[in-house]
Amino acid sequence: MHGKRILLGITGGIAAYKIAYLIRILKKLGAEVKCIMTPASSDFISPLVVSTLSQNPVHIEFWNKQTGVWTNHVELALWADVFVIAPATANSIAKMANGLCDNLLLATYLSMKTKTIVCPAMDLDMYQHPSFKRNVATLFSDGVLVIPATKGELASGLEGEGRMEEPEVIAAYLSNYFNSQTNKSAETVLITAGPTYEAIDPVRFIGNHSSGKMGFALAESCLKRGMNVILVSGPTQLELHHPNLEIIAVKSAEQMLKAVSVNWDNCSIGIFAAAVADYRPVNQEAQKIKKKEETLTLELVKNPDILRWASENRNNAQKVIGFALETNNAEENALLKLNAKNLDMIVLNTLENKGAGFQGDTNKITILDKSNAIKEFDLKSKTAVAEDIIESILSLK
Repeated sequence: MHGKRILLGITGGIAAYKIAYLIRILKKLGAEVKCIMTPASSDFISPLVVSTLSQNPVHIEFWNKQTGVWTNHVELALWADVFVIAPATANSIAKMANGLCDNLLLATYLSMKTKTIVCPAMDLDMYQHPSFKRNVATLFSDGVLVIPATKGELASGLEGEGRMEEPEVIAAYLSNYFNSQTNKSAETVLITAGPTYEAIDPVRFIGNHSSGKMGFALAESCLKRGMNVILVSGPTQLELHHPNLEIIAVKSAEQMLKAVSVNWDNCSIGIFAAAVADYRPVNQEAQKIKKKEETLTLELVKNPDILRWASENRNNAQKVIGFALETNNAEENALLKLNAKNLDMIVLNTLENKGAGFQGDTNKITILDKSNAIKEFDLKSKTAVAEDIIESILSLK
């Protein structure tokens, strides 16, 4: 991070005490740090401490009454390579999401032309409140990156999610962010999601119960890490918006293969989470088939194997990740698929596990990789499962 210009925004939460450590880490990594504090944040950390550690004046108000100098929020926004708001309270996040501007920090945020990253910090009930989740979703769709709060002991004395991520993790995130900006090809991920629909006639199709939730959660996890994502999705009711996201909507397996083949060369990682139909009708009737006969025979032909195609048409630097949904001999079948298709990693889930499979909001997975490592995970939300999968992919050698 040598020479990187980091603008650090501090809002009024108890986690502000950690900012002294964050500033020190960033300075040791060679970054230049300037800080904006909300008036409320000075109750939790001294502006003198922040100024001393950052080696720059601290900006709190638009007008410094002692010096008679006006703080130009536009200049601060133009100066910064990135604006990190830590801790980001529920109040400040709500104001950001709704375009409110009643302090210097918010005025600077609204003037930013480069990336803003927020590090939420609050009590666990606030962190789970629907209004907070809506506000974070709005910021996310506006292109703001979010470093999620972690679990731990909170100021209320309760234990749970809402604790601001540790300074070392925030610094590592920033380092990865700057590295991804330097090498754009390393941050582009291709993800397939949802089912495919194989037409029988204009109104009927062969498909499955996939909702696309796992693929979309994986896309969101990658976007939070500053990656570019190409999401090739079969029919789904889900929506995701982000400046670094391109969604390619398809219906059939052949359409999905075409979208993958056009974009694969530009990606460093392929995560093939879609539930692609194995077969399609040989003939697709131009008109609706009338119910005349007692029986109807459909001749089916095998669909293209998109996962195998990606594995066979990759360069040495590209990683290919597959999924296996099994109903019996789960681990054995997943291992066979991993080796037969020369995958770097495969994510296994089985309908034998309660809470796993299609449509639900939870999943229980086992990850197997090419080094023969096997790791089982507890039942979690698909959002948390996506985090586990992406972390496992990034740790692959």
